[in-house]
Amino acid sequence: MNFLKYDLGNLKRGEIVEVTLTSGVNVRLMDRSNFNSYKNGRKHRYYGGLAKKSPIRLQVPNSGHWYVAVDMQGLRGSTNASVRVLPGVLPEIQERALSEVPSLVRDNVPPTTETGGETHDVFISHASEDKDNFVRPLANALSSEGLNVWYDEMTLRIGDSLRQKIDKGLANSRVGLVVLSPSFIKKGWTNYELDGIVTRAVSGEQVLLPIWHNITKQQVVDLSPSLADKVARSTATHTIEEIAAEIAELIKSRA
Repeated sequence: MNFLKYDLGNLKRGEIVEVTLTSGVNVRLMDRSNFNSYKNGRKHRYYGGLAKKSPIRLQVPNSGHWYVAVDMQGLRGSTNASVRVLPGVLPEIQERALSEVPSLVRDNVPPTTETGGETHDVFISHASEDKDNFVRPLANALSSEGLNVWYDEMTLRIGDSLRQKIDKGLANSRVGLVVLSPSFIKKGWTNYELDGIVTRAVSGEQVLLPIWHNITKQQVVDLSPSLADKVARSTATHTIEEIAAEIAELIKSRA
């Protein structure tokens, strides 16, 4: 039997295996015992199946030695594939609802207040490099959920003072949504925004909600140990629509 074999080595429970394909194929994630049975044509168990879209992501169910096999069994043509292991997440944290997310010191989303200006439900702090593939779709999804979103492309106009707009947006937002990514860590403006969100979170004026985007837990720890301990959502395990819906549910329940 012809198949593409990928030896992933030892993986931890909860890590994500991402398989990128050029056509529809059978994708099987297997432990060592089942892979040996598979390659010898014996009955075996696997995670996966016929993949019609790419990439696909499979979560490792148990710690151990894992393999991915890609084959065209029952299909026509050929395919190329690439496999990578995405940063692992802590399932017991990821499974908690956002309704349990505290700010750094308190549990409640601050109520809507009159400040003499527009009040926003969500302020999105992010790196510009993440706009196209994640942040813009997330901002649109949050708006579609009926939330008032402070997002630079929706808010800033020609001639505006960037610092003043950011300060005003932070001051008038109930939730500070921080999209943590490798690009975010390198930026000056994002760290300025993060400092403002953390300050308001400590004082109880705002809730801090982190989203991990193409980043490992160690990178978050290196940036801020307190952020690494926060309940977060990861783009490796949640879709934009799922994240937006859960944030909207949290905010509307505390209105």
